[in-house]
Parts: sequence; structure tokens; C-alpha cells
Amino acid sequence: MKAVTVSIDVPQTPERVFDFLDVMAHHERFTDHYLRNWRYAGPDRGVGSRALVTAVLGGVPSEVTIEVVEAEPPRRIVERNVSAGGRRRAHGTYLIEPSTGGGSRVSFTYAWVRAPLADRLLAPAVRAAMRRANRRVLRRLAGELERHADGGADS
Repeated sequence: MKAVTVSIDVPQTPERVFDFLDVMAHHERFTDHYLRNWRYAGPDRGVGSRALVTAVLGGVPSEVTIEVVEAEPPRRIVERNVSAGGRRRAHGTYLIEPSTGGGSRVSFTYAWVRAPLADRLLAPAVRAAMRRANRRVLRRLAGELERHADGGADS
């Protein structure tokens, strides 16, 4: 299946964005519209930080393990996602680049490594649902970054 990429521009520097995204618990704040029941393991941040979540996308709940497998400050974070009893494997990659007017361009790419037959048969609908969900993720991330910068949310 083809990967899905969404992007947003935010006023924070790449270093500030990376510092926020590097903490696994921060992800719950901007993904809880479809990733729920967060349980954490491993270190709080960086490679090896993990979460077990319940994804509810398209009305079908699925347990997903998310683990950070690469972190390249302040530019890139790669998460490995495993669900559907191991039949669905994917990588979620945050790419953080300086934007020309200051701030950062944050891109998130969800790339399937392995997908169940149903996902492959419904690939256009599955990709569209992921694109919609992840656009919302990045809009909510922008709001959380603003709150975090203002000291309004837990660091």
C-alpha cells in the first residue's frame, strides 16, 4: 500500500517541536480522537519508548503497539506500529524541517510494511481514512505545541 503523508507549518523551532514529540505521553494529547486507552512502557522519551493504545478508526477497535525505533534530533522520529495480531505493521515518521519564514514544517508519513488482506482490498478507503485522521492529528499537534510553549500544558 502507498504511504500517506500530511504536513503542517508551526511557529515553533525544529528543536522545540522535536523536544515535544520526543515524549511519548505528549502524543496522547493530539491523537486521542482515534487512539485511546494509552498505556506506556519503556523510557518516557526517545528510542524504546512505547505505548499500547486502542485505535478506533472506521468504528473498528484494534490494539496497536507503538514504539520509537529511531530518533534523530531535531529532525526525525520513527515509530514502529504493530496491530491486527501482527498482520499490520507500519512505520510512522515525523519529519521536522525549518520553514522559510521561521518555525517548522512538520510532516507525518504513515507507511505500511505489511497489511491484512482487508486493508489491501480497501486500500483507497483505508488511505483516505488515515489521511483524514492524520490531518486532524497535525492540526491538534499545532494547538498542543502552542499550549506547551505558553506553559499551559504539562511539559
